[in-house]
Amino acid sequence: MAAPLRLGFLASHAGSSMRAVVTAIGSGDLDAEAPIVISNNADAEALAFARANGLVGEHISKKTAGSEAEADRSILGAFERAGVNLIVLSGYLRMVGPLTLDRYRDRILNIHPALLPKYGGKGMYGRFVHEAVLAAGEAVSGASVHLVDEEYDHGPVISQKTVRISPGETVETLREKVMAIEGALFVDTLRQIAASGGVIPT
Repeated sequence: MAAPLRLGFLASHAGSSMRAVVTAIGSGDLDAEAPIVISNNADAEALAFARANGLVGEHISKKTAGSEAEADRSILGAFERAGVNLIVLSGYLRMVGPLTLDRYRDRILNIHPALLPKYGGKGMYGRFVHEAVLAAGEAVSGASVHLVDEEYDHGPVISQKTVRISPGETVETLREKVMAIEGALFVDTLRQIAASGGVIPT
């Protein structure tokens, strides 16, 4: 039998999808363990949430480690000590370092607030994504869970969910619509991976 999912999270701010996943684990809706959350931001709400819910919360960044390379090494070491076998990005606004990426190749998932491959890439995060979607006159948007590689928002898409764009939609209302589906999409995706013995569909 494959090992149960042990999730390590990377988050820069609130980590809303991380919160949804941890809550689902706590309620028994997701068969997984979540031992650790790492943030590049010492004041991230994600770290406070992690510690309040019995997870290890660590701040690791270039500032704490001395360089990007050492931060990457420290992040990898923390995940390995925690026995993590799948990494989940939740609003992590940094590139995953090469050591961590190589060690967890095809075992790192991110959620993006648009229907990839459209509206992804460097600089496409937060309101910038929704501004681009609305400027293009799209009728639908949504969220995508994808594998992480060396490029922003580039790896294979694992799952998606759509939302309709209403007449008069604004960046703020579209952001709220997409955020409302992100947590459930990530939980559903991880539930499928757990049910398949840890195999990620591609």
